[in-house]
Amino acid sequence: MARRVVVLNGPNLNLLGTREPHIYGTATLADVETWCAERAAAHGLEVSCVQSNHEGALVDALQEAGADADVVGVVLNAAAYTHTSVALHDAVKAISVPVIEVHLSNPHAREAFRHTSYLSPVVDAVIAGAGIHGYGYAVDHLAALVGTTAGATTTTPEG
Repeated sequence: MARRVVVLNGPNLNLLGTREPHIYGTATLADVETWCAERAAAHGLEVSCVQSNHEGALVDALQEAGADADVVGVVLNAAAYTHTSVALHDAVKAISVPVIEVHLSNPHAREAFRHTSYLSPVVDAVIAGAGIHGYGYAVDHLAALVGTTAGATTTTPEG
């Protein structure tokens, strides 16, 4: 199997495009997954995507990514679990592949409870407030971290 990036999306991200588009935009989760696949392909990587509304499923996916020799890194939008989950914090700490935390909106410009991330202290980078572009930036950053940026071009996602 080819080297790949795992893109993990947490609770309610399956509602992208319809849930609070004034905050999260009109792009759908399918648009996010397509955008990540395009960015990864530009670096000679593949993508596998997981979305779950369940914290334990995201923990399992992180552990599986960390144990898979083909995985070069994880893009993680833990959504609301960012601000509540010690379990996700511990799962990120337990794996050796780089993890990039992504947020479509800027949590620091929102409610006070969103200002604290349990993930930020243990991830390799945080990208927030860039909408769907943030996922592409995260894939590009992972590619740079693992040395696969040759030949990559910059494009813009639809949506």
